[in-house]
Amino acid sequence: MLGKMMTQQLTISSLIAHAARYHAGTEVVSVETDGGLYRSNWGEVELRTRKLASALEALGIEKGDRCATIAWNNMRHLEIYFGVAGAGMICHTINPRLFPEQLIYIINHAEDKVLFLDSTFLPVVAKLGEHLKTLRHVVLMGPRNEEAAAMVPGLKFYDELIETGKDDYVWPDIDENSSSSLCYTSGTTGNPKGVLYTHRSTVLHSIAGNQPDGLALSARESVMPVVPMFHVNAWGIPYMAPAAGSKLVLPGPNLDGDSLVKLIDQEGVTLALGVPTIWMGLLHSLEKLGSKAESLTRTVIGGSACPPSMITAFREKFGVEVMHAWGMSETSPLGTMNKLLKKHETLSEDEQNKIREGQGRPPFGVELRIVDDEGHVLPNDGETQGELQIRGHWIVDTYFKVEKTALTLDGWFDTGDVATIDPDGFMIIRDRSKDIIKSGGEWISTVELENIAIGHPGVANAAAIAARHEKWDERPVLVVLPVTGATPSEEELLAFYDGKIAKWQIPDRVIFVDALPIGGTGKVLKNKLRDEFGDVLIKAE
Repeated sequence: MLGKMMTQQLTISSLIAHAARYHAGTEVVSVETDGGLYRSNWGEVELRTRKLASALEALGIEKGDRCATIAWNNMRHLEIYFGVAGAGMICHTINPRLFPEQLIYIINHAEDKVLFLDSTFLPVVAKLGEHLKTLRHVVLMGPRNEEAAAMVPGLKFYDELIETGKDDYVWPDIDENSSSSLCYTSGTTGNPKGVLYTHRSTVLHSIAGNQPDGLALSARESVMPVVPMFHVNAWGIPYMAPAAGSKLVLPGPNLDGDSLVKLIDQEGVTLALGVPTIWMGLLHSLEKLGSKAESLTRTVIGGSACPPSMITAFREKFGVEVMHAWGMSETSPLGTMNKLLKKHETLSEDEQNKIREGQGRPPFGVELRIVDDEGHVLPNDGETQGELQIRGHWIVDTYFKVEKTALTLDGWFDTGDVATIDPDGFMIIRDRSKDIIKSGGEWISTVELENIAIGHPGVANAAAIAARHEKWDERPVLVVLPVTGATPSEEELLAFYDGKIAKWQIPDRVIFVDALPIGGTGKVLKNKLRDEFGDVLIKAE
C-alpha cells in the first residue's frame, strides 16, 4: 500500500525560492572582480536568477544544454548557478587554472552552448575562440565594455542580458533526476572526466551535509566559501546557504590572507571553508594584522590533509574549531565530516586532537568501506589499511559521456585513497594510492611525513614524494618551501622526525625549493615533483 503524503520534486530552484520566501532580507555580499564590494540579499538574488533563466530561454538555450562558467566566487556566478539549473539547463563550472588545451577539451567535450566569464579570463578565451566548436554565446560577467567587445566577436554583456529577462518568470517543473550541474576532475592523469550531478543528488547533499554533525549552517550564520565555485560547486555551500537562510560572503578573486582577514572581520564571518594552503596564509595574516577573528567560530578544511599544527594554532590562538572534511568531485563532494562523539568528551585534549586529525565519519546518505588488492572487505579496526570505497545518494555512477560504469561489480566507487576506518566509522586518509611510498614492501604515508614537517617553525609548506631506490624500490624524499627569511638545514629537519615516527620512515633527503607547484584546486602537484626529483636518490649514489 502506498503512503498518503505529498510528493514534490527535489529541485535546485526550490532552494533559492525558499530563501526568497523566508529570508529575503538576509545579506549576500560579493567582492567583485574589480575589487569593489556589492551588497544584495536573497530576495534580489532570486529575482535576478529568474530573469537570467528567462533571458537564456529567449536566446534559444534549451533544457539540458550546458552553460559554462569561468569565474570567481561572486554575485553573478551565484546567479548563474540558480538561473541555469532552475531553468532545466546544466551549469558547467570550469577551473580557469587549467592549461588552454584542457580548457578546449572540456568545453568541446561538454558541448557548451554558452560561456560566462569574468573579465580576468577574457584574454584566454579570446585566444581559444576558434577552437570552441559548440559555443553560440560568450557572455562577459559585467556591464558593457567596448574594449572587451573588440576582443571577442559577438560578445554579450551579463548586465544587459539579465535586464532582458522577465520579472514574472515562473520556475518550470523539472524531474528531480534530471541533470543540474557538471564538474570535471582535475585530470592529472589523462583527460579530465565529467561528473554530472542531478537536482535530487544536490538537494539531498545539501540536506544531509547541513546536519548538526555536518556544517550546521543556520539563519544566524555568516558563511564564506573560500573554496572556489569552480571546484565541486564550492563544496555545496551555494546550495546550503539559501536553504538555511544564512548570510553568504563571496570573496572574489583575492584569496590572500590579508584580504580574507579583513573580510572576515568586516562581515562577521562565522564559518569559512577552504584548502590548507589558504589557511596557512590566513594564520600568518591574522598575526601580522593583529586580528583575533572574533566572529569566526569554525573553519572547514578539505582538499588535502590539515597539518595538526594548524589545528592547534587556530584553536589555541583564536578559539576557532578546525573541522576536517573529505570528499571529491565524484562524491558531490561530502564523504565525511569530523565531529566528535559524546563518549569523546571524557578524553584529554591531546586525545581529542588526535581524533580531529582524521577526516571524520560519513553522514547519513553515504557508506564507506576499505578493501584489499583482491577486493576483499577489510575490518573497521582503525589499524588495517586498504583502498577506500564509497556509495550513496550523491555518489557518481557513470562519468559524463562514458558508457562503462565507474563502479565496482558490487556497486561501490573506488576513490583511489588508502585509508583506515575505526569501529565508529571515523576514517583517516593515509595517502593517495598513487602517492603512498612502498619501501621494501612496507607502506610509508606521505601525509604523515608532511604533517610533521609543517609543524617545524621554519617550514611554510612541504610535500613528501616517493623517489626510486635501487635497494628498497622507493624511499621518501621531502620537498620543502621554507618560511620567508628562515633557513632550516636538512640535518635539522631530519632530526625533527626523531621520536615522531619509526626511524626507517624518516625521509632520505630534504630538498629546498622557492615554490611548490600548486594545482587549480590548491593541492600540491606531486606528479610534477616526482618528475623532477624522482631519481634524486639514484643520481646521488
